[in-house]
Amino acid sequence: MMRLIAVGFAVMIGSVLTVSSGAVAESIKRVAIHVDENDPMRMNMALNNAANIYKYYNEQGEAVEVRLVANGPGLHMLRDDTSPVKERIAAMSLEHESLSFAACGNTHRAMSSKAGGDVTLITEAEMIPSGVVELIELQGEGWAYIRP
Repeated sequence: MMRLIAVGFAVMIGSVLTVSSGAVAESIKRVAIHVDENDPMRMNMALNNAANIYKYYNEQGEAVEVRLVANGPGLHMLRDDTSPVKERIAAMSLEHESLSFAACGNTHRAMSSKAGGDVTLITEAEMIPSGVVELIELQGEGWAYIRP
């Protein structure tokens, strides 16, 4: 009976180790890129960073997820009326399914109030409550943080 219990325990431990090893090998790299400046050069640098991240990990055969978070003056990156990179964002979004764009709701409300009406965002942008809180949450979940 003790031998049967020991064998069962060994099989269980082996299964746990196999699952754990597989989970590590198949982990997805996750990167948050923070844009907080209304500077076309900085916006393009953020998109270049994203493109380079995808290129590198695709060549390695590894999965990657990239989330650009725009707040403060950086929200212009995701505004339909002022984004100098909206065509590039549209093209990159089609190319990379795991690329996402988060727009700070606090900044959006402030910009809309100042404009006297709702500021329209590009279709690729997802409104979130707070850009800084999003970055805190992502980093807490193990995402790498980059600010170009």
